[in-house]
Amino acid sequence: MTSALFQPLKLRELQLPNRIMVSPMCQYSATEGNASDWHLIHLGQLALGGVGLLCIEATAVEAIGRITPACLGLYSDENESALRHVLTALRQHAETPLAIQLAHAGRKASSYAPWDGGKLIAREAGGWEPIAPSALAFSEAEPAPREMNAADLARVREAFVQAAQRSTRLGIDAIELHAAHGYLLHEFLSPLSNRRGDSYGGSLENRMRFPLEVFAAVRAVWPAAKPLGVRISASDWIEGGWDLAQSIEFARRLKAAGCDWIDASSGGLAPGQKITLGPGYQVPFAEAIRKEIGIPTIAVGLITEPKQAEDIIVSGRADMVALARGMLYEPHWAWRAAAELGGELRAPKQYWRAPPRGAESIFRGAKVGQR
Repeated sequence: MTSALFQPLKLRELQLPNRIMVSPMCQYSATEGNASDWHLIHLGQLALGGVGLLCIEATAVEAIGRITPACLGLYSDENESALRHVLTALRQHAETPLAIQLAHAGRKASSYAPWDGGKLIAREAGGWEPIAPSALAFSEAEPAPREMNAADLARVREAFVQAAQRSTRLGIDAIELHAAHGYLLHEFLSPLSNRRGDSYGGSLENRMRFPLEVFAAVRAVWPAAKPLGVRISASDWIEGGWDLAQSIEFARRLKAAGCDWIDASSGGLAPGQKITLGPGYQVPFAEAIRKEIGIPTIAVGLITEPKQAEDIIVSGRADMVALARGMLYEPHWAWRAAAELGGELRAPKQYWRAPPRGAESIFRGAKVGQR
C-alpha cells in the first residue's frame, strides 16, 4: 500500500518528507516577544512527531503587532537570540523542516490571552493603541484603532522584511505570511475593515495592494531556494465581506509574485461571522483555489482522521493538510496515520521501539536489537 499522504512534496528546493503540516498555533507564552522554555517543550514534542513541516506560531514583526503582550516576536536582537536557542536544541534531535508564520495583529492587537478573556487591553491597564487600515473597531464594545498613515505603511512593510532577514539568519526553511483571521493583512483585504479613501482602499485592486507589497518585499530578501507561502481567510462568512472569488484573484496575484502555497483558512475578521462547522468544512476553499490557479494549497479545519486526510490528497483537493488542535491532543498523530495508511516516516532512534506489534515498519530505517 502506498499512501498519498506520505509521499514527498518539493517546494522550491525544500523537500518535505510527507504532506502533513503542524499549523502555527499561538501559545501566549513569550516575554517581550522572546521565546521561552515553553516553546522548547512545545515545539520539541511536535518536531519529534514525524510531520512533513512544522510551522512556528504567528510571530509578530513589531511589538505593537503582537496579539497579546505574551505573543512571540521577531523584531529585536533579543527575540532572535531567544528563538535561536530553541531552534538549536530542536535541530540537535529532529530533522523536521521548520517554517515560521510572520504576522501583524492590526486592530486585534493589545488583547488579553484567551484564558484571560481575550478582550482588548486598555492603555491604562498595560495595553497599547492598535493600528489598522481604517479606524474601525473589531467590536462595538471596543475603541477604534488608529488608521495607518504613510509612515506606518512603510514601517510595517520594512518590519516584515527585517523579520524575514532574521528568519534567514536563524536557518528557517520556509515562511508563511499571515493574511488571515482578521489580522492586519486580512484587514486590508476585506471591504468590511478597509474603508480607506486612498490607493490602499476601495477597489479589490487597491485593497490587495498593501498585502501584495509586503509579499513582494519579503520575497525580494528571502532566499530564492526557500519557499514563501501565505495563509488567507478565504471567506469572512459575512455578507458583503471578503469571499472566495476575491481570494482566488488574490491567489492569482500572489502566484505571479512568486508565492509557493496558499494555506486556505477562513473567518476571524468580525464577531458577526456565521460559520457552519463540520469535518473538513474549509477544504472546498483549498480545492477551488488549487483548481482555478494551479498553486499548491494546504487544507485546514477539523481534519482529524488519517483516512480523511488521505482522501483530501488522493482526490486532489489539496497538496497538504495542516492540523492544529489535533496535534496538541495527539502530538504523534502522524505515527497513527502512518500505521493506518501504510506510510513511513522518520523518528528519533530513541523511539524506534515505540510502535505496537504489526506497525513496526512505519519508522523508516529503524533497526532495533536488545541484549
